[in-house]
Amino acid sequence: MWHSSLRSTPWRRRYQPGVPGEVDIPDIPVTRFLDDAADRYPRKPALIFFGRQLTYRDLREAVDRFADGLRRLGVQPGDRVALILPNCPQQVIAFYGVLRRGAIAVQHNPLYTEEEMLRQLADCGARVAVVLDRSFATVRAVRSRLRLDHIVVTSMLDFLPASRRIALRLPLVQMQRRRADITADVPDDPGVVPFTRLQRPTRGAVRQLPVDPARHLAAIQYTGGTEGRPKGAMLTHRNLVANACQQHSWDLEGRPGEDVTLAVLPLFHSFGLVSCLVSPVVTAGAVVLLPRYDGDRVLRAIRRYRPTIFPGVPTLYEQVLDSPRFQPSDLRSLRIFISGAMDLPQSTIDRLERLGAKGLSNCYGLTEASPAITANPLDGTARNLTVGLPLPSTDAVVVDQDEPTRVLPPGEAGELVVRGPQVFAGYWNAPLATAQTLSKGWLRTGDIAVMDEDGFITILARLRDMMKVNGFTVFPTEVEKVLRRHPAVYDCAVISVPDTRRGERIIAHVVEHPAYPFSAEELRTHCKRYLSHYKVPSEFRPRTELPRNLLGKIVRQQLRDEFAESAPRRMGSAQSG
Repeated sequence: MWHSSLRSTPWRRRYQPGVPGEVDIPDIPVTRFLDDAADRYPRKPALIFFGRQLTYRDLREAVDRFADGLRRLGVQPGDRVALILPNCPQQVIAFYGVLRRGAIAVQHNPLYTEEEMLRQLADCGARVAVVLDRSFATVRAVRSRLRLDHIVVTSMLDFLPASRRIALRLPLVQMQRRRADITADVPDDPGVVPFTRLQRPTRGAVRQLPVDPARHLAAIQYTGGTEGRPKGAMLTHRNLVANACQQHSWDLEGRPGEDVTLAVLPLFHSFGLVSCLVSPVVTAGAVVLLPRYDGDRVLRAIRRYRPTIFPGVPTLYEQVLDSPRFQPSDLRSLRIFISGAMDLPQSTIDRLERLGAKGLSNCYGLTEASPAITANPLDGTARNLTVGLPLPSTDAVVVDQDEPTRVLPPGEAGELVVRGPQVFAGYWNAPLATAQTLSKGWLRTGDIAVMDEDGFITILARLRDMMKVNGFTVFPTEVEKVLRRHPAVYDCAVISVPDTRRGERIIAHVVEHPAYPFSAEELRTHCKRYLSHYKVPSEFRPRTELPRNLLGKIVRQQLRDEFAESAPRRMGSAQSG
């Protein structure tokens, strides 16, 4: 549809010298990266979990045992296996074990409610679920309405080193009591299997079952659902291999067998899966697994393991810097900060630069693109208020959202459309949604963007978030950036709601700075100074916090739902005519 209009690739002129315009994508399954790493660097650490290390040889053996265990459970190529786990060795072992078996890994947030869990498990039709003991009750509650043949249950305690148990003040008696509690909660049911049973030694070599990387699915990753019900994005082996190779080609300073990646992002999210697991394995890097974010825990991990790569989101970086224990020297080992999933504020950029941080790269991606699409250069030429340049082997155009066959010139805002080997195969059980999103290999991102003459892309808003006031287009990020310049605004989110006179009106949800209470009139005056009158919010609503998803991205749909469910509230003189 758009290939005839793609006249040039200006972004390649801005690549760091040595970064290729096209990347050779090997015709291999995802597990080949693990096998190659285990062959070349068998004694190098693959996973580090609270001090316990699994070498690449250890990891491959554990993966093979798990794959053989799945065989004994009757899992066949193409079957879906649900992984309901936080960042832990079992998650990694299960992910690669499922792929070794030729099956499809379907990852879920272990904090899901029964309704959320039921919806996704029913949609993907998983035959086996691998579950953390703390999530077992949720899965058990919905099992009768599913096709689940087996539930594999594991515990964090299984991979904690003895030193960590002592540090957590879990002496032997408490450990035994905790295991007894787990056993009591897990019924004596042939369909419920301990993870350890699937780690029994194998009688022979466990081989990768044949897959066609371009056709066979490696994973079904459910979209974040910030704008509606999540959909299952079908990612082939080639999709994940391609995106890992693209990210690897962007990092010219990578050191095989030496890099250490800090995995705070959840691996069950596509950003964490590729940036914190699949991509590091390409170069046999070590992955430091943290099951949840904790400021002190992150700092201890940084000081102990001296990571070189830190994928994260701006709020995570800010929380690390805000820790009372933080020292500028904590950043010395880090050579790359991969920032994504949400806007990177100028204040965060400035703060990291003042502290001497290097290699900050604001990036952009979608679950549907496995997930990375763009990145900022790592050679000091980054423009981190943009999301950077299309990655190697990636094409991008900005089109008129009302006439999507028309490609817009540099500087004009429209919908970003991309293609590349990382673009997904479609949505699981959703052919109509697939047809609306994919066309001849091109992916309609649903994001409004501007591309400059050099190929740097700026994301303005989700198409669904774009606002129309008196017929004029307003982007929420533009209003939010102005609001954040006021010292009273600690955080904010802007939405629009229906209005009979103006079509839509703008509401700003504001979290005030604890040291600077605000008045609505003060914020209105501030906005009028920098924005056209139709862009100024008609109402300013105070909040103690904003709804965010697991990566810290604001869930605007929840704000709209709250407005629809409740009578409009006014705050002092916040409402204007």
